[in-house]
Amino acid sequence: MPRIECRDGTSLYYKTWGSGRPVILIHGWPLNADSWDPVTYALAEAGHKVIAYDRRGFGRSDQPGTGYDYDTFADDLAAMIEQTKSTDVALIGFSMGGGEIARYLSRHAGKCEPARNFDANHNP
Repeated sequence: MPRIECRDGTSLYYKTWGSGRPVILIHGWPLNADSWDPVTYALAEAGHKVIAYDRRGFGRSDQPGTGYDYDTFADDLAAMIEQTKSTDVALIGFSMGGGEIARYLSRHAGKCEPARNFDANHNP
């Protein structure tokens, strides 16, 4: 299983498909990366490298006793971008995942390629 390590040692599981401009998908509470499966295949077929990960405390990622605040979630996203060597990345989040992207933009702007897209919450 592919994993990255966050600055506090927490291990995050991720899945990846395709190649091309990267798209990182961030799930909401209480889901995991599998919630994006219906979307990932279409994005990969459209020419993107798609990365979906289980956020800390969810799915196959570690469940540490601390770090469930938006600053830490944003730092986890920064680690995912860096360790998957993703540049010119599009970020897409659902529900709490959108909040994580907003915090990432305020904490890490200029340290990685800027986000192009995010959706804090939507009703289908």
